Amino acid sequence: MERNSSDEDEEDHQHLIPQNDTRSRHREDPTNGGSSFQIEDILSRRKISLNKRYLLAAVSLTISIGLIFLFTDLRQQFSSFKVDPLSSRVKESELRALYLLRQQQLELLSIWNGTTSANSSVRVAVAKQISLNNEIQEELLSPHKTGNYSGSVVANLYERCVKVDQKLSDRRTVEWKPRSDKFLFAICLSGQMSNHLICLEKHMFFAALLDRVLVIPSSKFDYQYDRVIDVERINTCLGRNVVVSFDQFKKSRPPHIDRFICYFSSPQLCYVDDEHIKKLKGLGVSIERKLESPWSEDIKKPSKRNVDEVRRSFKSDDDVIAIGDVFYADMEQDWVMQPGGPINHKCKTLIEPNKLILLTAQRFIQTFLGNNFIALHFRRHGFLKFCNAKAPSCFYPIPQAAECIARMVERSNGAVIYLSTDAAESETSLLQSLVVVDGKIVPLVKRPPRNSAEKWDALLYRHGIEDDSQVDAMLDKTICAMSSVFIGASGSTFTEDILRLRKDWGTSSMCDEYLCRGEEPNFIAEDE
Repeated sequence: MERNSSDEDEEDHQHLIPQNDTRSRHREDPTNGGSSFQIEDILSRRKISLNKRYLLAAVSLTISIGLIFLFTDLRQQFSSFKVDPLSSRVKESELRALYLLRQQQLELLSIWNGTTSANSSVRVAVAKQISLNNEIQEELLSPHKTGNYSGSVVANLYERCVKVDQKLSDRRTVEWKPRSDKFLFAICLSGQMSNHLICLEKHMFFAALLDRVLVIPSSKFDYQYDRVIDVERINTCLGRNVVVSFDQFKKSRPPHIDRFICYFSSPQLCYVDDEHIKKLKGLGVSIERKLESPWSEDIKKPSKRNVDEVRRSFKSDDDVIAIGDVFYADMEQDWVMQPGGPINHKCKTLIEPNKLILLTAQRFIQTFLGNNFIALHFRRHGFLKFCNAKAPSCFYPIPQAAECIARMVERSNGAVIYLSTDAAESETSLLQSLVVVDGKIVPLVKRPPRNSAEKWDALLYRHGIEDDSQVDAMLDKTICAMSSVFIGASGSTFTEDILRLRKDWGTSSMCDEYLCRGEEPNFIAEDE
């Protein structure tokens, strides 16, 4: 039985999202030709003057640490260490020096990638500093590469794929304290489940800004969210009732929408067609007024909006308002992209897989993967034509993809790769045969068909949700979000939702990146 990711049959124009809308990007560490996710696309906008300031700081730091190294007999201090744990014998200052060198190296590599070949003098200077940085690190670590000293400690010191520091203390948040008699009806229509979850998270932000309770749509109008996420847990995280299901809302009052406000006015109001209006009315929902929009906003070119604009434009004395569709809304992205999101709460994240899916993912990992595995979202269905419409294309030949994956295995020392894909067996078989490191094939693991002898997925069968495609997709996301390193598909909202979970759960790695990031496909087909 083939396992496919949730965006398999999604409309093609909804598969691909602009790179500047990426929900989670990490600091770049392109030691093998690829680039890591970043929270913002810093490198593409870095000015040469900024490069020079960074370079000056890098040179100063290198000189300072070099002087420490020259005038401190570190070799003598380190030489006594043989078997004892490093933490009990090495002075804090020496560990700090190694840490600073590593941080400097990452920044130098970022500057290198952000500098064009035309700025040859800057690139030469940066290259020299990277070389000097490496020499100092090697000198500091060289005493531990001989004798009986455990090499694993040195490897840990020089670990590339460390977890990303999310800087939770720097979060900017708003309080969500809604009036119990004011409601916001969430309208999410674009794309499939991944898009809708992103849209739902943005609706929570809107509800918090407008002091309203959020109404989760009916499964007859939208997806059945409570099969994949724990809706009631959102109230627990806030310590108050901030969301209600459509059925709860319907029991408390006649289901109607007093005002239907569209975030986007073009090309179609609210991204809503007559069929969706009929579905709402079929649920017994009456709509008092015609669709309206407070501004001119094109879904293809969304403007950047701030909190004050939203509050002013969507403020209403009506009891029930609906806002739609906000998936493409570019509103306070710095807030939305923070770990945990823009709302103050006591959990790691507001939208996460429900307990059944979480436990099933953990049991699968314990059964097949272990604690050190790479997860790969290898998106293929519908990607060939529409990746080629982008510049550069994001659809890579299998041999080239295998090379990129193998480099990541070497870099992260991952033991096995979890494969989340909608690719045909012919493609995955070829990929498996080509992912080779040190002469050994690295296993690509997919979730197997149901086997009564295996108990890792028993919870899903016990609760009758084992054949739900959305549950399958969320299980895939959850396993990927728990990996040591994640390789995603550029342009896929499925990948973006995994990145959101990794960011919020604190599992993001400095090695996380898009497949073959920074490379162009070595062969691209002509247009039709």
